[in-house]
Amino acid sequence: MSKLPDSNISKRQTDAAPVTKNPIAPAPAHLPDSMISSVSLLPTDKRLILFTRHSLRERSDGNGFASYQLPLTPKGRVLAQSWGRWLAGHLPYSLNVDSISSPIGRCIDTAQLMQEGAGLQRHIEHQSLLVEPGSLVTEPDIANPVFKEIGVLNFINRFLQGNLEGTKNAYQGGLDLLSLFYQNQPQQGHLMLAVSHDTLLSAFLAVMLDVIEIDWNDWPKMMEGVFLWFDDKPFEQASAYFVWRGEVYVRPINSLLEGYRLSGFHPNKLLLPPEVKWT
Repeated sequence: MSKLPDSNISKRQTDAAPVTKNPIAPAPAHLPDSMISSVSLLPTDKRLILFTRHSLRERSDGNGFASYQLPLTPKGRVLAQSWGRWLAGHLPYSLNVDSISSPIGRCIDTAQLMQEGAGLQRHIEHQSLLVEPGSLVTEPDIANPVFKEIGVLNFINRFLQGNLEGTKNAYQGGLDLLSLFYQNQPQQGHLMLAVSHDTLLSAFLAVMLDVIEIDWNDWPKMMEGVFLWFDDKPFEQASAYFVWRGEVYVRPINSLLEGYRLSGFHPNKLLLPPEVKWT
């Protein structure tokens, strides 16, 4: 990854004890190794969100273009269900909360199967910001041909570098997703699922980590995700905390807003949330 000169992201040492009820319990088959190492770093009693790529799906074409019609594989269905069961059985967090998901079938199925694994059947809200066009692409007629021509990794890097027509500013894409998560935070002690795609997750993480170029080593695997929570403060005053691949990070939201303004964009384009109050 290539760092920007002035980074507002910092690694954070967690002083919380590991949250797993049984940390030596075997992980579900085919689950990315990073997920269990991240679980061991989670704090307790937060409004936790798991922003995850969907489970194992059928193969895409050689340029990284995955049709929205591609379903989960049988192994992917088993993985999603077993991962939901593992989380419910080994975290001191309740998954008994509605989920949000891309409206694409493999993402909805992932959320539903994870709920089933946890012994639940909750509403799954379809969110347009968790699919494209949405968080990154604003003009698919312009952006889609470029995507097919240069491939997914080059597409994301050009997006991060502000060199791609038909898309949002990278800060705006990250802030719009943060706003979505902020507005949908569960109650304390609960874990909400947000299921999406590799392109959105990779771009979001790059913005949060303040980098302008990624490679295939940074690319999220299927059923790999980032755990996220916020300060209990108004959005613009809050910090976003997240655990990705066994590291804990904190990013002040005002640093993202400042980066967006310095890029020459007006805040009225952002999907900033209203004040959130919890009962």
